[in-house]
Amino acid sequence: MSVLSINNDNFKAVKESEKTVLLDFYADWCGPCQMVSPLVDEIANENPQLLVGKINVDNEPELSRLFGVVSIPMLVVMKNGEIVSREVGYRSKEQILAMLG
Repeated sequence: MSVLSINNDNFKAVKESEKTVLLDFYADWCGPCQMVSPLVDEIANENPQLLVGKINVDNEPELSRLFGVVSIPMLVVMKNGEIVSREVGYRSKEQILAMLG
């Protein structure tokens, strides 16, 4: 499955998803974000049972505030509309997969 670009318009559908959701909060200018991004893409392609989305914090300040983003990259795992895991900073693919349970 491909990675969704998440914004205010489609976030409600993401929150209501029956799939486990992995969100990657990033910015184009962020070096560590650029290191995490291809890992998130790989996880999305290898795990069609997940809903994987990326949120550009510069373009989506409301969603960034909603999730309390103070540093990026920030990865969030949601199940049944609730946050079950949150990590800030670079994470390896194995660490990201471990967040997903």
